Amino acid sequence: MTKRDVIHAVLKGEKPPYVPWSCGFTQEARDKLQAHYGLADWDEAIQNHILKLGSDIGFFTDLGRNRLRDVFNVVWDRTIDKDIGTPEGSVLSEPTLKHYSFPDPLDPRFFADIPGRIAKYPDRFRLFQIGFSLYERAWTLRGMQNLLMDFYDNPAFVHELLNAIADYNIAQLNEALKYDIDAVYFGDDWGQQHGLQMGPKLWREFIYPVLKRMYDAVHAGNKYVFIHSCGDVDELFDDLIGIGLNCFNPFQPEVMDVAALHRKYRGKLVFHGGLSTQRTLPYGSVEDVRAETRRLLEMGRDGGYIFAPAHDVEGDVSLENMLAFIELLPDQPGYQKS
Repeated sequence: MTKRDVIHAVLKGEKPPYVPWSCGFTQEARDKLQAHYGLADWDEAIQNHILKLGSDIGFFTDLGRNRLRDVFNVVWDRTIDKDIGTPEGSVLSEPTLKHYSFPDPLDPRFFADIPGRIAKYPDRFRLFQIGFSLYERAWTLRGMQNLLMDFYDNPAFVHELLNAIADYNIAQLNEALKYDIDAVYFGDDWGQQHGLQMGPKLWREFIYPVLKRMYDAVHAGNKYVFIHSCGDVDELFDDLIGIGLNCFNPFQPEVMDVAALHRKYRGKLVFHGGLSTQRTLPYGSVEDVRAETRRLLEMGRDGGYIFAPAHDVEGDVSLENMLAFIELLPDQPGYQKS
């Protein structure tokens, strides 16, 4: 079986020959791996099973002094966060779209490297990514405090904004579906360490029906739906399964009982993530990392699970701790090393 076949088996609810993996790293962490492996492409050494396509955070114009402007006209300060940054100000200073124009969802840059990357990694599962896919895109345009107030003060505007964002996403994913991909990923953080940022009532009123539109568009193309949503969001799993979610990431052990949730939802929802990036990786020993990795691999032996750290590994994680989990993955029985 190819890596692509193994991911498909997991998504179909079958028992895979081994637990597949797809691990992400921030730029600082990637630099450590690059230096260690001495390869032009660090991903060659990791042998991830999922091939990420598109550009989940979009494209930026460098304004100097660690500030960049994205295609939605949002300015990001990367003084601290080198990978994405922190948005400045509010593009939508008033609760209206009257004077705002969305960027081109069919910008060729989102699709230009898809054929080449598939040709380079033909055996991997192909995942087209759309980041900041709804709520996050809304608050980066409007400002988080403004948007949270708009849920109560300007609900018609929130519905209009979220549906306009969905229109953009659906146009982009429909173009992506013209390629030989397997799934579409939506990144959209709703959670905190405890509960939802906007609460379940507002989530179901405003976000749920728009998610259904987007998921329906993916399933109309006979593809799988993957999402990423940080935080304590497991109260939404039944709703998300009901509208067609197939795989959930990041599966944070700091806010979820990953073993209990895996038992409860195996056969209904695949989980991707699970290795602690808030505790074990930055603060644990090499043996702590290995022990947690082994527990997760044992948990996923019968299916319903794709191994990964719960989020992209940060630069404060030692090389030794990164290698502690990376080196266990290809040693699983059933995995044929290339």
